[in-house]
Amino acid sequence: MAELNIDAYELGGFQTNCYIVSNADTGEAIVIDPSWNAAFIKGRLDERKLKCVGIYLTHGHIDHMAAMDEIRELTGAPTYASEDEEEVLGSSKVNLSAMMTAVFGKVVETKADSYLTEGDVKKILGTEMRCISVPGHTKGGMCYYFDEQHILFSGDTLFKYSVGRSDFPTGDEHALLENIREKLFVLPDDTVVYPGHGDKTQIGKEKKMNPFF
Repeated sequence: MAELNIDAYELGGFQTNCYIVSNADTGEAIVIDPSWNAAFIKGRLDERKLKCVGIYLTHGHIDHMAAMDEIRELTGAPTYASEDEEEVLGSSKVNLSAMMTAVFGKVVETKADSYLTEGDVKKILGTEMRCISVPGHTKGGMCYYFDEQHILFSGDTLFKYSVGRSDFPTGDEHALLENIREKLFVLPDDTVVYPGHGDKTQIGKEKKMNPFF
């Protein structure tokens, strides 16, 4: 089984978790949610002599993708998001950048290089990563699950003892809770959850202690 290293950095005005997931044996890495400061992210990759082979978004809100275009240019790595998130990425009103210019200093309308669908499996980092579509926080929310390692990157879908907001454009509270129950709570209890904000948790703990369920 491939051993993965996970480095988490709180970046931007909303302390969004940006993750660098890497395999020291292959020297490859992916970036999940390049929230801010592309130069910082590139610096961390360079320090570890890692080659970025992909940039993955859990969803298209500005605090999760503000540095996407720049880090794509700096690394040459392709960018990925759910196919249902194309509208969110492409609209400054829907991705919230139009209302948060005071924090992020710019309006962003962009697109990913490739779009993902439910059940897609990416063979990366010497292992496999499965794409789990989780509409609710936005209509194109996507979680990334490493089956062998029991590791889940949940974005703003599932937090430690909480869930994501559903009152932003394209959000849906019923869909959010239903998708967490049907798609995330069926994962092994020892699955470690790395969320878009805050501390990591485990699926088993959330099933027992999350007040939304």
